[in-house]
Amino acid sequence: NSNNNLDVVRHEGRVFLAWRTAPDHFASDSTAMYVISSEDEASWRLEARFTAGADLREPRFLVLGDSLFLYMARLGKDRGSFDPQGMSYARRPAGGVFSEARELYKPGYIPWRARSERGVPYLSTYVGGEHIYRFDNLPLSVELLTTDDGVSWRGVDPAMPEVSRGGGSETDFVLTDSGDLLAVVRNEAGDDTGWGSKVCRADAGAITRWRCKSDPRKYDSPLMFYHDGEAYLIARRNVSETGSYDLMMRQQNRTAETLAYQLDYRLRPKRCSLWRYDQASDRVVYILDLPSRGDTCFPALIKGQQDGEFILYNYSSDIDGPDVSWLDGQSGPTYIYRHVLRLGRRGP
Repeated sequence: NSNNNLDVVRHEGRVFLAWRTAPDHFASDSTAMYVISSEDEASWRLEARFTAGADLREPRFLVLGDSLFLYMARLGKDRGSFDPQGMSYARRPAGGVFSEARELYKPGYIPWRARSERGVPYLSTYVGGEHIYRFDNLPLSVELLTTDDGVSWRGVDPAMPEVSRGGGSETDFVLTDSGDLLAVVRNEAGDDTGWGSKVCRADAGAITRWRCKSDPRKYDSPLMFYHDGEAYLIARRNVSETGSYDLMMRQQNRTAETLAYQLDYRLRPKRCSLWRYDQASDRVVYILDLPSRGDTCFPALIKGQQDGEFILYNYSSDIDGPDVSWLDGQSGPTYIYRHVLRLGRRGP
């Protein structure tokens, strides 16, 4: 009924797609993670199926040498709570099959994006996610990790793996032509900077020392990519007059504010949208909506055959169905969609 959280990668001449399937959006002991692959993105074969007797989410592929790694988050069974247990990984050697899933790194961590930038593997991860929905105002920590073998991970700066502390969780980044880092952090739990998101940058040679600005919009499921000197973001958009998650209710205590913001957000429609990171002002600029509605937006991207062409996989409630709220969409069926996105080049 529910097909959502996904990732996609090219490897050994095939496209590999992983996604979560369950009765609905919420935690379930019936959850399974499927991996399929295709030469033409039309005919697919089954590669693997993973279960844990509890919820599995956040599939993340990483090609390292001749191996393909799949990372996953293990969670609980209670549909009414968010209970991070830790990360798992499965490895597929060249021409082989995926191993069984094994535990990875430290308890309680959630993987967000695995990627290679200029030959260096990275994993953005966060810990403390349970605090978001307990409304206890305890901080979360975002870490930026690297590895030599895909199994043993360490901080890019081992002395200081943490790059953000506060209300931030899901985080993605790109490196510019000059090597500077640009990042977007979902800040749902809120902190002294506000609620919504954080838009961050770090200088080349010091990419773990982030400087961030607060943005009142919440960019759920952030995916960043770089093309022709521009940094882009694909993330969930709140369909309201301002699009903001932070409603500036500063007369309340933080717990009451967070609860009010989450309730308002759940009751509004959503889109999965393309944005641009304005490097001159460190802000995110809206471009367009993808075909999407209801429960939507967990994007994954691979390059197409032409320059500026990207193949985007995403999930959504029926894109031709009613424009329901996010909450209503989370209980209904969701589907995996494939889109072709073409970006032109800047002028001379």
